[in-house]
Amino acid sequence: MGGFFGVASKQDCVFDLFFGTDYHSHLGTRRAGMAVFSKEKGYDRAIHNIENAPFRTKFDRDVNEMSGNIGIGCISDYEPQPLMVRSHHGTYAITTVGKINNTEQLIKELFAKGHSHFLEMSGGDINATELVASIINQKDNLVEGIQYAQEVIDGSMTILVMTPLGIYAARDRLGRTPISIGKKDGAFCASFESFAYLNLGYTHYQDLGPGEIAVITPEGVKTLVNPGKEMKICTFLWVYYGYPSSSYEGISVEEMRYHCGAKLAERDNVKPDIVAGVPDSGTAHAIGYANKSGIPFSRPFIKYTPTWPRSFMPTIQTQRNLIAKMKLIPVAQLIENKSLLLIDDSIVRGTQLRETTEFLYQSGAREVHIRPACPPLLYGCKYLNFSRSSSEMDLITRRVIKEMEADEKKIDLKNYANPDAEEYKEMVKRIGEQLCFTSLRFHRLDDMIASVGIPREKLCTYCWDGRE
Repeated sequence: MGGFFGVASKQDCVFDLFFGTDYHSHLGTRRAGMAVFSKEKGYDRAIHNIENAPFRTKFDRDVNEMSGNIGIGCISDYEPQPLMVRSHHGTYAITTVGKINNTEQLIKELFAKGHSHFLEMSGGDINATELVASIINQKDNLVEGIQYAQEVIDGSMTILVMTPLGIYAARDRLGRTPISIGKKDGAFCASFESFAYLNLGYTHYQDLGPGEIAVITPEGVKTLVNPGKEMKICTFLWVYYGYPSSSYEGISVEEMRYHCGAKLAERDNVKPDIVAGVPDSGTAHAIGYANKSGIPFSRPFIKYTPTWPRSFMPTIQTQRNLIAKMKLIPVAQLIENKSLLLIDDSIVRGTQLRETTEFLYQSGAREVHIRPACPPLLYGCKYLNFSRSSSEMDLITRRVIKEMEADEKKIDLKNYANPDAEEYKEMVKRIGEQLCFTSLRFHRLDDMIASVGIPREKLCTYCWDGRE
């Protein structure tokens, strides 16, 4: 995944850029960068690895040395950015959030048009942001180039392009990710997360619509390409990735999670002693469940965060699992001989939640009932880099389904997405047994959509039901 922040100000913007970008640290774990422009110094840029230290620590020196009235910053889960590009458009900085599924095809087409080379990253991959810049440069102006990139990319791509005159902010064609615009006296900003500018003195100005392209200057925001009518914003932003204080399309993340928990409680029939959430994203869901059911909310384990922020995570999955376990500190008095109902945002591989459950049993829990706040994940996301998984078989659902479909016939996943189907019920039963849960009940897709409060046709639910 990744996040971004951009500022166009009549005054120096580095302070706002620094903290606005830092407020996106929950969206990425590997790279971060800032680029600024001033008439006196021109362009300046800094990129750092944030795998072993948080953003603020790595950029503390840069924020005191950089200056400029226009800037963009990003937190990335993979590629280093923002990139500085020199082309017939002039020199500009660019940062992106999204996913490209047809990378090889696009590179082949660019080579056929005379493009000379791409720089390979350490893993041998091409930097997606560099590829986007190369596509943009095929057209006569930046706006046409951005539109062209969004047309030819299979996947999703939201783009910020910074020039000496301002920032081009382009939301992806179907609005799978957001761009929120903030305003204060003498400055405007563009942000993935709507809360990121509030403590910096900005107020909400507008949200860009799907496919909308706007230019942001210190004087104002001007739409250059009108938004499209169709939207498919990612529902998982509310369930998991979004920060609790954010809102998308006017819908609060925290409030949506309360609604999720309440709807889980409405359909449940177990009577545990306490309800708890897996920190941090499961907490609000659990509060919603507790308020609706009347069962006390409690915190039987505490997440230790002073030295283990999300950005301080290794890229190797086995090490990530170990650190996830190390973060949780038990409160024995709230666990011993208790029946616990635990809400997590989702079950992906199942490894961490199985270890959490074992950890609770070892700490004296009598029962552990698991209630994920979203339906079973059946498909790998084609539009955003939500997971490090390289195969859909990393999903515990797909592994269990493979066991169930022993004759290797062509698997129809429709029944596994239908909570009333026997295949779905058997899949859930087997997952619960494999992960040693006392009981397992997933959130229903219709209830989750109702928790958001946006019409289904405007939401992307592909990872749950394959619906594009």
